[in-house]
Amino acid sequence: MKFVANLFASLLVLLTAQTASAQSHYPNRPVKILVGFTPGTAPDLAARILADRFAEVWGTPFVVENLQGAGSNIATDRVAKSAADGYTLLMGGNSALVINPSLYDVLPFDPIKDFAPISQVFIAANVLAVPPEVPVKSVAELVDLAKAQPGKLSYGHAGVGTSQHLGAELFKYMAHVEIASVPYRGTTALMPDLLAGRIAMSFANIVNVLPLAKEGKLRALAITSIKRSALAPDLPTMAESGFPGFEAVPWFGLAAPAGTPKDVIDKLHGETVKTLALAEVRRKFDELGLEPVGNTPAEFAAVIRKETPEWAKVIKDAGIKLGN
Repeated sequence: MKFVANLFASLLVLLTAQTASAQSHYPNRPVKILVGFTPGTAPDLAARILADRFAEVWGTPFVVENLQGAGSNIATDRVAKSAADGYTLLMGGNSALVINPSLYDVLPFDPIKDFAPISQVFIAANVLAVPPEVPVKSVAELVDLAKAQPGKLSYGHAGVGTSQHLGAELFKYMAHVEIASVPYRGTTALMPDLLAGRIAMSFANIVNVLPLAKEGKLRALAITSIKRSALAPDLPTMAESGFPGFEAVPWFGLAAPAGTPKDVIDKLHGETVKTLALAEVRRKFDELGLEPVGNTPAEFAAVIRKETPEWAKVIKDAGIKLGN
């Protein structure tokens, strides 16, 4: 019996050593980063910036794979069901990890149980903008106009469940106003109608709005992030405009399947933070209108836990549902 016990102990030590060795040598083969959106979108570009840097640092290919569809649920589910070894990662946003659980009757994954957060990578602010024909110069004046004309004003958004859509619904809820929803297939699709005054407002991406606002073709009223943007430091936040706590921004972060070894998560997190601090990377993010984050895995997990019930309430109160 003693011999068997000693043999078992030796095998356990050997297995532990081999596992630790394999993890310490991570990555030693190609790593995939799945993105649930098309090439050229903000999460795709951010994933490629990280992938290029990781490949340079570790000498191992990091390949970005675009797997769009179902509000990014397809890519998210693929990662959730992948091996928990750090070789399949997700560039996932609040649409899949926070919002979709309240929009879909059934999801094939659990955003909290099925993932190991690594770090939030960026936040991209939206801007509440109106065409010059709308006679308001502040959010307060817009609220007054909406209350004076209940149901007559309309807003455009980039699709049901997007931050633009839910930001407008949050605005309606907090301001106690009735404004009609007009869905489009993306921000670029709604811009002609916004510029022409066929819709009264939109919570559109800051990169799309600012050039037009500078030309006087749109009037920017407020930004949806919790703090002002370096791209438009004079533009007040929605919170500063009379809506305390208002925040409706798309964000994306890096995550791995639940159960991925902690040292692998820590290694990915450390290099993500280093990459986001590089001057060249920050310049690229500025050009894209993205604010780098780089928080800890625990902080990223806390964001998901905090925002899930908040958006669930907005979605329920607005009566929004996609089904499956």
